[in-house]
Amino acid sequence: MPLPNQRIVHLALTKFPALSAPMQPRSRISWTRLAAGGALALAATACASGGRAPIVYAGSAVSSGVPSREAPPPAPAPLDLTTIPFDAATTPVIIGDRPHLECVPYAREVSGIAIWGDAVTWWAQAARLYVRSGRPAPGSVLVLRGYNDLTRGHVSYVREVVSSRLLRIDHANWLSGGEISLNVPVIDVSPANDWTQVRVWHIPGGYWGGRAYQVEGFIHPYRLDGASSVSASISR
Repeated sequence: MPLPNQRIVHLALTKFPALSAPMQPRSRISWTRLAAGGALALAATACASGGRAPIVYAGSAVSSGVPSREAPPPAPAPLDLTTIPFDAATTPVIIGDRPHLECVPYAREVSGIAIWGDAVTWWAQAARLYVRSGRPAPGSVLVLRGYNDLTRGHVSYVREVVSSRLLRIDHANWLSGGEISLNVPVIDVSPANDWTQVRVWHIPGGYWGGRAYQVEGFIHPYRLDGASSVSASISR
C-alpha cells in the first residue's frame, strides 16, 4: 500500500523477551529513505548478537526501504597531555639509593608472576601459564615491546587504573640506571583507545615522554590451572 506524499511514518521497536537475558541488546537508530511516495521515515533497528529485532510500523504499511550507511562510532575523547592529577600519595618518585635492579626481577617480585627470562619473552611465556588480556587491572604486568629496539622489551607492575586511559605503574631500570620508579603515569595514546600504544611520564623532566611504545598486553596474576599468584612486597 503506497504511502501518502510527504507523510512521516512513525516507527517503534517491539520488545523481544528472548534477548532480554542474560544481557540487554544494544539498540541503534538509523535513517532510512523509503521509495514509496518519496516520504522520509525513521527506521529503528535493534542489533543483538546473532539477530535483528522485528520492527513495528505505526500507520500505513511500508513495503521496502533502502537503509543508509551507518555512521562510524564516535572518536575517543581527546587526550589532555598537559595535566595529570597528583597528590602527596601519588607523586611519581625515583628510588636510586639501592643496588642496580632490572625490570624483570622487580616485576616478578611485586606481582608474584613467576616468569623468568628477558622481558621481550614474557608475553609468549605467559600464554601457557597465566591469564593475558588487552586491558589493564591493578596487580597485572604491563608488557612493552621495543623498549630500545624491537629485540628488547620492558615489564612493569600496574599499581592503579586511574581511568580508561591512565595508569600508574611501578617499574625498575626505565632510565637505565637500575633505579626503581614508583607511581609513574602511563597514558593510552592508541587511536582506538585499546591500550596498544602508550606514553610514559618522564619523572626527571616532569612531562610525557615523546615516544609511543607498543603494548603487547597485560599479564594477570592468575594461573591457567586455577591458582592465583601471591604478590610479594619488595622493600622500598
